[in-house]
Amino acid sequence: MVDILNALVAFTNFVIIPASAYGAQLAIGALGVTLIYGILRFSNFAHGETMAFGTMVVLLVTGLFQSWGISLGPLPTALLALPFGILGASALVLFTDRTVYKFYRRVKAAPVMLVIVSMGVMFMMNGIIRMIVGTDDRRFADGERFIIRARDFKEMTGLSEGLALRTTQVLTIVVAIATVALLFWFLNKTRTGKSMRAYSDNEDLALLSGINPERVVMITWLVVAALATVAGTLYGLDKSFKPFVYMQLLLPIFASAIVGGLGSPIGAIAGGFVIAFSEVTITYAFKKVVTYLGPEGWRPDGLVQLLSTDYKFAVSFAILIIVLLFKPTGLFKGKSV
Repeated sequence: MVDILNALVAFTNFVIIPASAYGAQLAIGALGVTLIYGILRFSNFAHGETMAFGTMVVLLVTGLFQSWGISLGPLPTALLALPFGILGASALVLFTDRTVYKFYRRVKAAPVMLVIVSMGVMFMMNGIIRMIVGTDDRRFADGERFIIRARDFKEMTGLSEGLALRTTQVLTIVVAIATVALLFWFLNKTRTGKSMRAYSDNEDLALLSGINPERVVMITWLVVAALATVAGTLYGLDKSFKPFVYMQLLLPIFASAIVGGLGSPIGAIAGGFVIAFSEVTITYAFKKVVTYLGPEGWRPDGLVQLLSTDYKFAVSFAILIIVLLFKPTGLFKGKSV
């Protein structure tokens, strides 16, 4: 029985908890992608850099607050800086919309043209971010690091395996739940949210109903900027901030949105957790868990790992291809790609 509990603790510590936090981060990022696709009708490849830009502003403001002696005690100071990051990302996306995307909407360019344009915007944003903060890893180094430490858990339970629960992991789940609840309330209960949904369902009918398309576009970008900044900051707090990482996150984020169903907010959330748990589980070395569950004294020779962590994003790509081939509308019947 003790070995089973040790195996369960090890699996929880290295798979369930990290995958839950990662899934929440992907879900919030995928919500931004699915809103752009559902309302503005194109795949925004600059979404990762929007996350990076908002997180960069949060990082810089956090450093400023720390130099002034402002903090939240056991919680990261980044939470105080988050509104400034959202304002920075909002200004950036509104500027790019007015200077770039608006022209292509006016001439009714094909969605593939907007995709190509968004890739150009992505590289420009990435260059700006690297000029401002460079390419090195940066960490939000304040606040209490752990809620539960592995050593304390071992002392309390007497087990060989310790359970470590980081503050950023719990914070990610709590902030993600609050963000998703606020977004669904906004989309379902407010007049602006209902206008966005109507515009997404039938653009021509929405225009005949008196809905201002430019206002819908502006609000959509503001919501997406907020979601991107929250997702990017939570990822940066949980791991670290590095500009190139957010460009790489585009694959699992888009995979999450497509697996759940493009244009479906619920699908984006479900897809985020499907991708996260798939990546973490397939690349986890089960040697320790198998050792606990196997015969006494027996230990497997290898790592008991399906794929190396170097192939983490390959898992997202494989799932994406399978979904596109067999169920292009996703789990929740969104728009086909």
